[in-house]
Amino acid sequence: MKEKARIAVLVSGGGTNLQALLDAQQSGVLHSGEIVLVVSNNSKAYALERAAKAGVETAVRKGPAFEDELRVLLQQYRIDLIILAGFMRILSERFTSEWPNRILNVHPSLIPAFCGKGYYGLRVHEEALRRGVKVTGATVHFVNEIPDGGEILLQKAVDVLPGDTPEQLQRRVMEQAEWILLPQAAELVSKGVKA
Repeated sequence: MKEKARIAVLVSGGGTNLQALLDAQQSGVLHSGEIVLVVSNNSKAYALERAAKAGVETAVRKGPAFEDELRVLLQQYRIDLIILAGFMRILSERFTSEWPNRILNVHPSLIPAFCGKGYYGLRVHEEALRRGVKVTGATVHFVNEIPDGGEILLQKAVDVLPGDTPEQLQRRVMEQAEWILLPQAAELVSKGVKA
């Protein structure tokens, strides 16, 4: 039997995208990779509880030595693929260049719209509504030194409905795009890593 790609997921908050990945692993959508480590830069992140409930090892690392400490963890766990799932920290060029086409991120818009430095979380949806777009969505891309600037893997469009609040739009984008695309991309890249 082929060895599975070993995945580390980096989180900062509630972990809904992490949950989508865990569920995809459970259902078999994600079968070429296995989540073996969840790392947070926030010790109060609910995502850590989600990981623990799923039997996945967790670690908290923060502060100026974050990337150096993360490197050590990734080596210890023999990680093949890193997935950013609501991770609220920009990784340095030094770090991302060590992992070419091995770091995935999901962004809550159709890149190149509403992306880059400062565009994260609810702000993306507020801006989409302010600009009056009729369609938004989510993008899974490789991570490089430019925020939201790496090669796009998958995108999925989501309709903006009349009367949407930023919170309603955020929820619809998560349910209809992010939670579907991220596991698909994880499977796609995991398959290639261990090919």
